[in-house]
Amino acid sequence: MNESNGPEQHGRAEQLKRNLGTRRVPALRASNFPDAGAAVQTLTSSTRPAGSVDVLLVNPPSPDGGIWIRSQHRVGRRSRENMIWPQVSLAQLASLLTPDYTVEIVDAIATRMDWREFERILEERRPRYYLTQVTAPTLRNDMYGVFLARSLGAQTLAFGTHVTPMTLETMRPFPALDYVLRGEPEATLRELLDHFEAKTPSDPRVAKLVADTKMGQPGRGGERDRGTKEAREQVAAPASATSPFAVNHSIDLVLSPLASSTLERVDEAVLDGALQSPLANILGLAWRYEGEIIINRDRPFFPSMDDLPMPLHHLLPLDRQRMPMIKGPFTFIVTSRGCPAGCKYCIKHVSYQNSVRLRSPQAIYDELALLAELGVHNVHMYADLFTVNREQVVALCKLLIANGLRVNWTCNSRVDYVDEEMLSLMGQAGCYLISWGIESANEQILKRAHKGYRMEQAPLALTWAHNAGIKNWGYFIIGLPGETEETIQETITYSKSLPLDIALFHIAAPYPGTPFFYEVVENGWFRPGTQWEEVDMDQSTVLDYHETGLSAERLEYWQKRATREWSFRPGPILTFAKGLNTWDGVKSAVSVGVQTLKFVAS
Repeated sequence: MNESNGPEQHGRAEQLKRNLGTRRVPALRASNFPDAGAAVQTLTSSTRPAGSVDVLLVNPPSPDGGIWIRSQHRVGRRSRENMIWPQVSLAQLASLLTPDYTVEIVDAIATRMDWREFERILEERRPRYYLTQVTAPTLRNDMYGVFLARSLGAQTLAFGTHVTPMTLETMRPFPALDYVLRGEPEATLRELLDHFEAKTPSDPRVAKLVADTKMGQPGRGGERDRGTKEAREQVAAPASATSPFAVNHSIDLVLSPLASSTLERVDEAVLDGALQSPLANILGLAWRYEGEIIINRDRPFFPSMDDLPMPLHHLLPLDRQRMPMIKGPFTFIVTSRGCPAGCKYCIKHVSYQNSVRLRSPQAIYDELALLAELGVHNVHMYADLFTVNREQVVALCKLLIANGLRVNWTCNSRVDYVDEEMLSLMGQAGCYLISWGIESANEQILKRAHKGYRMEQAPLALTWAHNAGIKNWGYFIIGLPGETEETIQETITYSKSLPLDIALFHIAAPYPGTPFFYEVVENGWFRPGTQWEEVDMDQSTVLDYHETGLSAERLEYWQKRATREWSFRPGPILTFAKGLNTWDGVKSAVSVGVQTLKFVAS
């Protein structure tokens, strides 16, 4: 028996010897992980492919594939009317950078680019600097583009009406964002890039623009003394309470679970280091230093609009920019910045505010002539309030008429900033549509919102425009403070009595930094759990008016009902049919019709 088992036992013994798991477990050694990256060229390598650019100025893809509006002095919203919003603010920024930097504009909304194609463009262009528009309803969507660009080695920058008043609340939860250009971005962007690249502007107008805005705001202590306690408070996050862009942090408790509900102070040692950095001297800049967010003092507005070089319109997809009821491409011309009116809900309180700066009529005319050479004969005069200065408007109209430059143009206005003679002259000079902020039929609501016009002025101004051959586009807001279901019905009835060709009904949206926003915070009108993407005048509402019983659901109901009651009448349907003047017009009109039907039926 022993003999018969001998070979078998020997075989098992040999197997155990070959099984290394039978040996003693080695003693614990120090970790020593490999660095494979050192052996390859990474995506963030300093070697950039042919076709790369220094600066990529971006209007990123939309959250849902639809047409969205983003702008430096407007809020973001989905455009149910299929209006492609020309990115003239990006063309303006480009004009301050060329020829010293290679620049490209990507307008993913106009070109209907999806995220896959957008990511391919980033791979090909591999920008050193990535600058994006940001709005509240598209915040996380826009930050996705920032993340992609940062992963490819770009330094990332953002500007717009959301990141200016909500600087900390944007940079904290989105660490891929390196810089925020607060307020007016042009001079801040140029100064920042020149610092990194050790350049000076070759265009003397750009050099003057940067120089004119490098001093501190009047009445705020002039140049900063780095050694004082006041200097530390002014340069460090959070923003100084004296800033026009000061942040009200009470909203943190409602909207931003990632943000602290207390005012954080930057560590003294970190702040001492930050103050030694040249970046601390760039006004209007928010930046990161050793894990902290530093907000510099605000940059003052530059004195004259004519100091800006002409926007580089040829960098925009001009053939893809469309507006309802027009044939062919169109674009924007900025005629002024700022508005003296005090409407509490208006985003101008964040962007260009109450000081008005005009462009000269000759400068506007010269830009119109340039656009005509580029084949663009449809223009929207883009301003917070186009008719803010009668002398400028009249002089421009006379230039157009005298020189025979045929331009079809639109504009916005207020019913208390026009007269019959001026509107007649505008019609003769090629104006064919004016958008009017009418808002409500209730005088008490208008007074509480600081709208500031008298009710009899609206039908009078619209009649003058109609008699001058100008179409009227009316904007109404449902849900301003003091609203009831009865006042909403008044507004719907009133809208149908006015000589309007188009009407849009929005819900009051408390965009951060507006007086309305602070009123909503103070009164607790924000719905619990509100997200920034829901602060949208077109898609939904975030308001609950407990004292009047107007919930968010009721406001949305009345917005849809107002749209349905106004739109499904013979006059508006005829206007809609007239928009079927080209094949593109047919496709757009069908799309608008389908969206409207879905909207009012939902």
